[in-house]
Amino acid sequence: MARRLSRSTRLVLASHNKGKLVEIAELLRTPDGTPRVELISAGDLGLPEPPETAPDFAGNARIKAQAAAQASGLPALADDSGFSLAALAGEPGVYSARWAGPDKDFAAAMAEVARRLGDAPDRRAWFTCALALAWPDGETATFLGRSEGHAVWPPRGTNGFGYDPIFVPLGASETYGEMTPARKHEASHRARAFAALLAAVFSE
Repeated sequence: MARRLSRSTRLVLASHNKGKLVEIAELLRTPDGTPRVELISAGDLGLPEPPETAPDFAGNARIKAQAAAQASGLPALADDSGFSLAALAGEPGVYSARWAGPDKDFAAAMAEVARRLGDAPDRRAWFTCALALAWPDGETATFLGRSEGHAVWPPRGTNGFGYDPIFVPLGASETYGEMTPARKHEASHRARAFAALLAAVFSE
């Protein structure tokens, strides 16, 4: 069983992505909107980003969470997530952020997806999210979530971040980029991983 967190916990989000910080802060609120923890980002603390050398999402999440926990002396949460396409044999997958380059240019990354897909009829796509919660003593817990759907082109919507404007989840007509945050959080890959985390480490 994972170690539990309390309302007084200062939790480091092991990310320098401001869009991700906003989304995760919302997912960590109680149903009435109260923050469950005091969330601070690794970027705000000036922590370096460790190399993501694992072959899978869970491994990369653990690398980031453990590095942030050890550097800050606080519990740390890391999200490693990515966009995958069946026609590209699961790419970009764990390389989703790297396709955007050092400037995090996801417009360019989405254009690269479209270029590589070409006229391929198979547009099946999915998002995967792995969460790792680490403590300074090395204890770590991992939680997974996945959302299935299909890719579209051109991009639609300006909400969310990353590849959200080219992904339509199963049962929906809007891309993640067109959805309100509340609508996206109902069943996204990240929301599913957070549901598992919340059940394991928080008590209402």
